[in-house]
Amino acid sequence: MGNPWPAALTRTGLSLVAALVLGLAVGRPWLVLAVAALALLAFNLVQTHRLEQWLRRSNRQRPPAAEGLWGGIFSAIDRRQYRRRGRLLRLLDLLQRFRESVSAMPDGVIMLAGEGEMQWWNRLASRYMGLRWPQDRGQRIANLLRHPDFAAFLGRGDWNAAVKIPSPQDADRTLEIRIVPYGSDRQLLLARDVSELDRLETMRRDFVGNISHELRTPLTVLRGMSEQLNDSDAAASGELQRPLALMEQQVGRMSRLVDDLLLLSRLETESPPVEPGPVVVAELLRDVQDEAKALSGGEHTITLTADEALQVEGDRDELRSAFSNLVSNAVKYTEAGGRIDIRWFEAAGAACAAVADTGKGIPAHHLPRLTERFYRVDAGRASREGGTGLGLAIVKHVLSRHGARLSVTSEQGVGSTFTAVFPHYQRVKTTTPASQPD
Repeated sequence: MGNPWPAALTRTGLSLVAALVLGLAVGRPWLVLAVAALALLAFNLVQTHRLEQWLRRSNRQRPPAAEGLWGGIFSAIDRRQYRRRGRLLRLLDLLQRFRESVSAMPDGVIMLAGEGEMQWWNRLASRYMGLRWPQDRGQRIANLLRHPDFAAFLGRGDWNAAVKIPSPQDADRTLEIRIVPYGSDRQLLLARDVSELDRLETMRRDFVGNISHELRTPLTVLRGMSEQLNDSDAAASGELQRPLALMEQQVGRMSRLVDDLLLLSRLETESPPVEPGPVVVAELLRDVQDEAKALSGGEHTITLTADEALQVEGDRDELRSAFSNLVSNAVKYTEAGGRIDIRWFEAAGAACAAVADTGKGIPAHHLPRLTERFYRVDAGRASREGGTGLGLAIVKHVLSRHGARLSVTSEQGVGSTFTAVFPHYQRVKTTTPASQPD
């Protein structure tokens, strides 16, 4: 559509000129001009009234018929309304499709805004949490889910993690809740029913714990019999020396496996210490270094560099078990004459306990699975060394209970570094030297 103003102004000018000519002809030019101006004003007022009536009654009615400038105005507004209705319909269709797709999800979904106000949710969210539409719309999620674990989860603000709580509608239903931020101040709360998985995991932990306890008794009997046979005349004569040595070796290996299974089961089932105490990690690592030297038998160079001022809150025995596993692994998988460096230091806003060795290294494709139970990079060597395949799984669980994580870097032919990273730590005043010589 072209610009209608030139034609409209031309018509108005010609009308006024015609009125002026007529006024001069009758001898009353100003009166005729005044009448013509009033007529133009009345015409525009009528068109304005028609426009207002059309917009007020319904924007779906066809626009009033008009010519010239007003016809262009009516047509332009009609076209804009038509396009706006089209966009609105497309948005409504998209919103409907979004709601249908979210409703079909196997998770409960709640859209949160601002300070956690609930804007919309699907049917599963209503079923899991007892939400009512529209009565609960605008309510804060923290006011409806009052479980202490969920409140602590919101307080931490760590949306990379998840929290498990019982459903407020059914105590036998376990929900795993995650929060996914999107937009500027929007969040999606995802609630998944993990009751069956939780039940199976509980059964697995109970089975491991029970079978480990049951294995202790026959292993104790076998160890006693082995010791008696070692003291017998047959053993002294050498007839049973090798079979008894193999028996003692395997009984010892099974005992270590049972102990590790029991420890792992306890770590998985027990909650972290409610009141953890301060742990002087430098002192703990000195004990671990002494154990490593005894295990090495002088075949490795084992050094310790520790910042005495760095401490963490936690369970000393659990942390000792984790560090001991890391160091003993380094001793087992480093050839004689190699070097093992233990460091306790501060870096990038975290306290780090690193164990670096000069072993043969670990291929990159093995690194993501190192902390899995019974996963072995070299099954044959691990069997010869007497490992249980649970050491790094224990390390992972201990660090998780202390809010820490395990980082692993390795290069084949150069060595590996296992680093326990503690984001939460404290620095205290100390006068103790920061290094422990080999």
